[in-house]
Amino acid sequence: MTAALQLFGVSKSYGTTSVLESLDLNVEKGEFICLLGPSGCGKTTLLRMIAGLLFPTTGEIRIAGRDVTSMTPSERNIAMVFQSYALYPHKTVWENIAFPLRMRAPWTTRIPIFGRFTEARRALERRLGDEVPAVARSLGLEKLLARKPYELSGGQKQRVALGRALIRNPELFLMDEPLSNLDAKLRTETRREIVNLHARTGKTFVYVTHDQVEAMTMAHRIVLLYAGKVQQIGSPLELYDDPENLFTASFIGTPTINQLELTVCADMLPLLEDEPWRGQNAKKLAAVLPEGKYTIGIRPEALLPSTAGEPGAISVEVDYCEEMGAETIVWCRTRRTKKTACLRLPRTSPFEAKAISGVEPDWSKVLVFDESGRRVRLNAEATAERVFNVEMRSEA
Repeated sequence: MTAALQLFGVSKSYGTTSVLESLDLNVEKGEFICLLGPSGCGKTTLLRMIAGLLFPTTGEIRIAGRDVTSMTPSERNIAMVFQSYALYPHKTVWENIAFPLRMRAPWTTRIPIFGRFTEARRALERRLGDEVPAVARSLGLEKLLARKPYELSGGQKQRVALGRALIRNPELFLMDEPLSNLDAKLRTETRREIVNLHARTGKTFVYVTHDQVEAMTMAHRIVLLYAGKVQQIGSPLELYDDPENLFTASFIGTPTINQLELTVCADMLPLLEDEPWRGQNAKKLAAVLPEGKYTIGIRPEALLPSTAGEPGAISVEVDYCEEMGAETIVWCRTRRTKKTACLRLPRTSPFEAKAISGVEPDWSKVLVFDESGRRVRLNAEATAERVFNVEMRSEA
């Protein structure tokens, strides 16, 4: 089966400034792909190249097997929903939705007066009479067709923009941060509507956002970008549970991942005697790593409440608490280094949030990154002898 979208070595630069480095991507038909990353990472530039609003410096773009690299937007059979609604203020909702089909109809249908009597115009009106109400019903707009944009709420305007894209029956739906102008409640509702729209149509969606919650809840796969480079491509849970680098681990997840610094050296005793590296699990972790500097990533749910002085516990002072209803987000500072630590405390926990004096990592869930931020994947069966020697030395 031909892929809906293929990118081969696509890059974009302006003079000596590189905006997007060589990128390869294969999007299957019916996929919901999210381009995610902070502002300035190149995600909107990439979307505009797919749409034909920009041309790549190098590389090739294929849509449904066709090479569209040098084609104009109108030749690509794509529909784009912008951050601004871009509705025509003097047209009704009905006319805004119908407008793309009117523009793609034969030019004779647009001739004043005479055009109304052509067979092409009559065929167009029959088609619009069937398709505009159908699209409006799918988006809950059937009662708003006679209104103009100034009479609509932000969420309704965004749905009209979606309807205008949907009626074209394009190969690709391209969306450039379509929810950023909505308030929190409308953003949640419209997000659900877009997911339902994708499920009903079975079309291919390429969605740009800087909001990782949108990406995690909507996408089949996420393309995470930073500084013009792809950091990782995978499902939302793959990026959360199995990040390739420290940037991915820290960008994905709310609250963000906790980070501890670890230096492994030849004489490990002073290191291992210092918190938070006193427990046996921490000693084993340090023992299987080569000498060097590392960052240990611990998700808030993998940081467990404890009591200061317990073996392996890190002494903390509670900074503040965020009551979320089902759980409490507890923000702490380590007593020794004053680093910020965050943990999730369920309402069923026997610990009182403000009384927590220590935390203990679940060492089976920690993530290890080297000095350059790359993921270090540990081999549990390796260096067993070294682990034994470290334990013996620390007990001596």
